[in-house]
Amino acid sequence: MITERRIGVLAGGVSAEREVSLRSGNAIYKALTDLGYNAVLIDPSENLCAALKAEGIEIVFIALHGGYGENGAVQGLLEVLGIPYTGSGVLASALAMDKEASKKMFLYHNVPTPPFKIIKNYELGIRNEGNITPQFETQDLKLITGFNMPWVIKPANEGSSIGVSIVKSDKELPDALKTAFSYGDILIEKYIKGREIQIGIMGQKALGGVEVKTSLEFYNYEAKYTAGHTQYILPPEVDNQVYDRLKKTALDAHNALGCRGATRVDLILDESGNPFVLEVNTIPGMTATSLLPKIAGLAGMGFPDLIEEILKEAIS
Repeated sequence: MITERRIGVLAGGVSAEREVSLRSGNAIYKALTDLGYNAVLIDPSENLCAALKAEGIEIVFIALHGGYGENGAVQGLLEVLGIPYTGSGVLASALAMDKEASKKMFLYHNVPTPPFKIIKNYELGIRNEGNITPQFETQDLKLITGFNMPWVIKPANEGSSIGVSIVKSDKELPDALKTAFSYGDILIEKYIKGREIQIGIMGQKALGGVEVKTSLEFYNYEAKYTAGHTQYILPPEVDNQVYDRLKKTALDAHNALGCRGATRVDLILDESGNPFVLEVNTIPGMTATSLLPKIAGLAGMGFPDLIEEILKEAIS
């Protein structure tokens, strides 16, 4: 029985999303122990192999956000060790975390996504004693991208909207580039004016969605993890035909990357009712303000039920 097997909840790590990961991990750990599972919380900031061995871990519930916990590295280690784990596999995790790769997969599978351009760090600027000096002028970037402002500028390999800026004027560009570039390669995306809608996926089913309306400029890190900044509309106030299109597009994006288990797909619904996929989150947040638990609740699945379903999916 699953309840007799030792479950390691991996949370924390060394990515920029460490604090959120710890919050997700603690919520998951509590849900598992309340359900009678033999679980232990593990922070893999040091020797993960040693920790898994010392605790006698038989199944891993991954609650690591960003970095090596979400990019396929930890998944690859667990594959080598022969330990079942929650969430997507090595390739799907790597594709979803790499915005360039995921965008290309969306295009290949005819999943609508905003126009974009990837700028490599060696193309963008020079490093001087640890400081980054972007060298492109606005006009250069307009020619390179092929589309005009406003732009969304973001790191190509980060989650939780870390380092993301919306650039509407030339004077905003240097700071936005510098911020995003500090994380590595960047993605410049055409800004699509519309409504931010997230769809939750479990296995091969779209559970439902939520529209997020924030008092801030957009649904950024602060809006995601600070209570009071965001209004959640469950379900989104759209007609059934548009809602079905959103759910189908989200499931298509999930499958285009080869994901499994639970994911959350972030979309923009433009003013004409067309959905555009921004990204797929293979390890969605599980905090009090996280969206996947809200969506699951809308589908009649409480937080403990969601955690248990994700666990069962991992070993089915």
